[in-house]
Amino acid sequence: GDTTRQRIKFSDDRVCKSHLLNCCPHDVLSGTRMDLGECLKVHDLALRADYEIASKDQDFFFELDAMDHLQSFIADCDRRTEVAKKRLAETQEEISAEVAAKAERVHELNEEIGKLLAKVEQLGADGNVEESQKVMDEVEKARVKKREAEEVYRNSMPASSFQQQKLRVCEVCSAYLGLHDNDRRLADHFGGKLHLGFIEIREKLEELRRIVADKQEKRNQERLKRREEREREEREKLRRSRSRDHRRHRSRSASRERKRRTRSKSREKRHCHRSRSTSRSRSRSHHRSRHSSRERSRERSSKKRSSKERSSRDKERSRDRDRTSRDKDRSSRERSPRDFKDKKRSYESANGRSEEPRSSEEREAGEI
Repeated sequence: GDTTRQRIKFSDDRVCKSHLLNCCPHDVLSGTRMDLGECLKVHDLALRADYEIASKDQDFFFELDAMDHLQSFIADCDRRTEVAKKRLAETQEEISAEVAAKAERVHELNEEIGKLLAKVEQLGADGNVEESQKVMDEVEKARVKKREAEEVYRNSMPASSFQQQKLRVCEVCSAYLGLHDNDRRLADHFGGKLHLGFIEIREKLEELRRIVADKQEKRNQERLKRREEREREEREKLRRSRSRDHRRHRSRSASRERKRRTRSKSREKRHCHRSRSTSRSRSRSHHRSRHSSRERSRERSSKKRSSKERSSRDKERSRDRDRTSRDKDRSSRERSPRDFKDKKRSYESANGRSEEPRSSEEREAGEI
């Protein structure tokens, strides 16, 4: 009957991504001394189940949000650890580096004993008695080493300051540990929910960092691959465009060459036509000139002939006149001299001339 489940999905921003990955500090540390209370975002197991089903087919990259959440939480824990260390350094007296190293050895043995005891309890709960017995033997050996380290540490410090150097801060959960804590106390701490919860959170954080790094590397490779494909496609397009431009340039040059050839052919044709026309005109002009020369020669010949005919006609006429004159002379000679004298007198009288005595030779010449 809950209607909110139908109205919200696991991909909503109001849903806690750390809860979907089962690493929310509010769930891990609930019921401990550092209980953080209820998370401000939605926690729902049904949404986690939906996410687990959907993540098989698609990657939602919720690990990045969960990693940021856990990093902020661990950073706060480490900051509290540093503050506790400073507080202890202020309240406790300063000791030499050698004594501090001996005290640190005692703390390390305490931590080892506590972890082994927590492991023994876990093996005993699982029913593995033989393994738990072997771990108890290791615990006894660690206890012997601890007693020896405590004896060395006690001998290196005065009795007045021995009880003051009894606290240290746990690096995992920032809790205080006593230098003289018994085994039960150490087992309760290192096997407790708080310490194990911080270990779980830190391990989950390292796992998320590794997963995010792998996914980022994979995504970078995919981006690089896509970039290479795009560059290859761009190079292919550029090559195609260049080949297309080259073909266009070749076609344009071929068309230009064809046009140039056609122009040259047309020019040659025009030149041939012009030459032919000029030759024709020249031949025509030559023919005309020849014709005109022929006409002129004909005219000249005709003129010559006409002139010859005229000259022949004139000659014939002159001959005829000579003939007629000769005939007249002959006829006049045959006439009587009396008639000639009468005519001469009449002529002279008409011209107003007086007759003068002439010789016979002059008269003959005049008659001729």
